[in-house]
Amino acid sequence: MLAIASLATFAHAQDAKPAQSTAAVKASAAQKASTKKVAEKTVKVVYHVNTDVNTVPAILNNVRNHLNADPKAKIVVVTHGPGINFLIQDAKDSQGREFSGSVSELAGRGVEFRVCNNTLTSRNIDPGTLLMEAKIVPSGVAEVARLQALEGYVYLKP
Repeated sequence: MLAIASLATFAHAQDAKPAQSTAAVKASAAQKASTKKVAEKTVKVVYHVNTDVNTVPAILNNVRNHLNADPKAKIVVVTHGPGINFLIQDAKDSQGREFSGSVSELAGRGVEFRVCNNTLTSRNIDPGTLLMEAKIVPSGVAEVARLQALEGYVYLKP
């Protein structure tokens, strides 16, 4: 009798294997579909820049590296305070290189650059002196908050 019960248990276990395999295949397919769905989504990132020009080459390099890793990423660089300085015409890094080339290159890859109007006003900076890629927003910090809260952007502070 024991041998019959063991044989029945073995037969039942054999019958269960295809069901488990089917379940595993379905789970694997669902995971792949989920991964593909996530991969198809565009990652939206706001880079918050409020530091002087000495940090900007590294920040722009971060943005460039980000796009190299994820060319479909939607990146907005929001500047205020001393962070706007690199978006003023003829602004240069510590090596004497103008930022306009890097800004133009990144804008060509879809990066948006936004400048705080409050900073322009408080520092008496003529908006006409900004690089053509720069878009003025009423408030830099409010723009960062808006992008996060209303448009689902991830916040990065390099």
